[in-house]
Amino acid sequence: MKYDIILCGVGGQGVLSVAAAIAAAGASEGLHVRQSEVHGMAQRGGAVMSHLRLSDDMIPGDLVPRGGADMILSVEPLEALRYTKYLKPDGICVSAAAAFENIPNYPALETVISRVESLPNSRLVNAGALAKDAGNRRAVNMVMVGAASTFLPLSQKTLESAITSLFSRKGDEIVKMNIKAFRSGRDS
Repeated sequence: MKYDIILCGVGGQGVLSVAAAIAAAGASEGLHVRQSEVHGMAQRGGAVMSHLRLSDDMIPGDLVPRGGADMILSVEPLEALRYTKYLKPDGICVSAAAAFENIPNYPALETVISRVESLPNSRLVNAGALAKDAGNRRAVNMVMVGAASTFLPLSQKTLESAITSLFSRKGDEIVKMNIKAFRSGRDS
């Protein structure tokens, strides 16, 4: 088994926390994990992208080849479109539906959504509303992990354990809120 993921979004959306949670879950299930990150101008709302590779065999490199991604997991729909060249023909794009308009010429959201929906396999998630219902609008990233989880070769239990570990230093309430966000994304 080999599963390659491109994770993307905008600085401040928690893309690297998404990568950390999925990578930790993969490692705890005994999989080989390779990850590479590109931060760009992340602190200023710039593009953030991570390659994440999971396999039960050795992985020769950190980078997902173009046309080799099983999934694009995006916290922002325009960023999802930026990386479609990495997606396999039968790969899935799981993206938050809300825009993070960080550029003056951001295209019309309807056009962006239409292009995401035109991909052979796509799933758009109203992650902002689900995160707000879970208790924190900033939990969009964990909603997106939940939305992608049904396609990942990882168990729900392992992913929740990884999320618990990731947020445990912030206290039980933050852990509970992030688990609730994960579950709401999974159930959406």
